[in-house]
Amino acid sequence: MPVAVITDSTAHLPEGFADRHSIRVVPLHVLIDGVSALDCLDVGPEALAEALGQRKIVTTSRPTPAEFAAVFRAALAEGADSVVSVHLSRELSGTWEAAVLAAQEVGPDVVRIVDSRTTAMGLGFAALHAADVAAGGASPQAVEDAAVSAAKCSETLFVVETLEHLRRGGRIGPAAALLGTALAVKPVLHISEGMIRPLEKVRTMNRAVARLVELATAAAGQDTVELAVHHLASPDRAADLANRLEDRVPKSGGCVVSELGAVIGAHTGPGVLGVVVQRQNR
Repeated sequence: MPVAVITDSTAHLPEGFADRHSIRVVPLHVLIDGVSALDCLDVGPEALAEALGQRKIVTTSRPTPAEFAAVFRAALAEGADSVVSVHLSRELSGTWEAAVLAAQEVGPDVVRIVDSRTTAMGLGFAALHAADVAAGGASPQAVEDAAVSAAKCSETLFVVETLEHLRRGGRIGPAAALLGTALAVKPVLHISEGMIRPLEKVRTMNRAVARLVELATAAAGQDTVELAVHHLASPDRAADLANRLEDRVPKSGGCVVSELGAVIGAHTGPGVLGVVVQRQNR
């Protein structure tokens, strides 16, 4: 393709999707008790859940500008004329900034960086839509526009067992974390304006899952949509949630299920369930 599409590992594309759509994925870094590893390559969801269960210290960091530059140059060397690199919200990570620095080094005239203002499959769908447009031979501007438009048409909702992981990682403020302090309260959150924000609180996980279904159904409306369900160490719950969504959203064309990797999982904790509703770009 004349335009190479690149994203990062927080997109959590289902297995095989990146290769099928010729999307290059730059991994973020995970540190477990100070030992560095690459998200989704060296450490996956099972190893992360085990580390968190053993109360090991898990932190994350962005790819370096040099790592981005190497991927950009490789894409250009393999025949691409330009690059569109789509990443998680700059409000949640320094990844976008690192990509911008790399683009300035490689050449801002050939590398475009997109802040998706979201993450997980909100980011993943943006990269996939960009790749579909690129496969048709579109211009770099058209590929960038496809990523931006798709990201604006996504809704990301999720529920966590506890807000402690988000609070410790600085992804949610102390005041918002108070939502989860009451006994048995399960906070429902969403991504708004590039940030994780509390939406409401419910008393049980079963009720929280029911609210995810209701909110996702409302977000889909009467549109034809794409759906994704994310989880960490909760495959049965995720499968049940996906089935319920398919029953309630008849114009979805199916729902993909993808387990979160180590970076996002480190900030949400085991037991997280999420839904991404990708509306049609109008």
